[in-house]
Amino acid sequence: MSSHPIASAGVAHSQDQERPSDTGGPRPKFNTGAHGLRGIAALMVMLAHIFGGTAEHIYSDSGSYVSLVERPWLLGIHGVELFFVISGYVIWPSAQRYSFKQFFLRRFFRLYPLFAALSLLFVVLNLATNAYPHTNNWQSVVSGFLFLNLFTGTEQLTPNAWSLTYEVVFYLLAATVVAARREGGTVAMEFLAYGLCLAFLFAFPIASYFVAGILIRSLHGKVTHERGTIRILEIAALIGMVISATQRHYEYDWADFTEAPLLLTILFTALYFYAAIDERSFTARFLSAKWALYLGTISYSLYLVHPYTYFTARLAFERLGLFTPNIPASMALFTIVVSAGSLLASHFVHITLEVWPYKRFFRQPIYREKTAQDEPGIAK
Repeated sequence: MSSHPIASAGVAHSQDQERPSDTGGPRPKFNTGAHGLRGIAALMVMLAHIFGGTAEHIYSDSGSYVSLVERPWLLGIHGVELFFVISGYVIWPSAQRYSFKQFFLRRFFRLYPLFAALSLLFVVLNLATNAYPHTNNWQSVVSGFLFLNLFTGTEQLTPNAWSLTYEVVFYLLAATVVAARREGGTVAMEFLAYGLCLAFLFAFPIASYFVAGILIRSLHGKVTHERGTIRILEIAALIGMVISATQRHYEYDWADFTEAPLLLTILFTALYFYAAIDERSFTARFLSAKWALYLGTISYSLYLVHPYTYFTARLAFERLGLFTPNIPASMALFTIVVSAGSLLASHFVHITLEVWPYKRFFRQPIYREKTAQDEPGIAK
């Protein structure tokens, strides 16, 4: 994980509701809350970069602005942890639906083409500018492309991609556990698989969010609640998450786990997601709108693309003198430019580097079509 708090803002990139293979398990139900929260998490991270980045690099001498954006920035980077919970929720059953080989083929074509393209872009730009000399070496490049950076002590290449390494390791561990538990697996294999999971959790305790997602998946649909109970829990947990997540920045080492706000952040995040994925929740209803569903669909592209539009826009604003003493006006314009540019670029990238490779290889879309049986009362 990047040691710099602003540079470390990322988002995890799991995908749910894929069409199962012909030999796979039952067709999963499309979940509006989980899908829409992907887009919200991506927006949170983008806004964290916009406001946190300008607080550090542009208006660092304005104490009032730095103080004003501190808590929104902290909440924005929490989109990373929210996405890890989503990943635990959706990847665990995906690993169970497919064979080990099929699972990783789908993960590869879902994530790697876009990741590799932007990582290559970063390497070329870094070779030309040497803006990040600590990653301008073959060890960092090889480790980055192979998702080994957590174990080699190097940083990921393209901005935000540090979270993808956590994702890929989680995919590997989830698939290993499932394979060990399937018919033909031995007690020793299962013991080893769970041992690897515990070792990863011990080494990187931020993986607690993946565990929370898996636990929520195991409970979802097995425990029934009244609509009022769900909505009260949803609102209370959301408020608790916002308050606890904005106390300070955490690196998620074990020393941080001695602080109550971090423990509460994990708890409230899990409780909020548990309530939000209920189709009767305020979140699910709000995120059933077309804009929210589309934002969830392009969330992976938005996550990886927006740092490039952010840096490009920031450079242009600096050279044109558009960062003026009128901070509200300057930041409003900057936010509009970065947001619009990121969404437009993400739309193009999603079609060319997400949808096309996956559909070309598997002859099916990433997301299956939603039907009236999936989400009653939600516009299709």
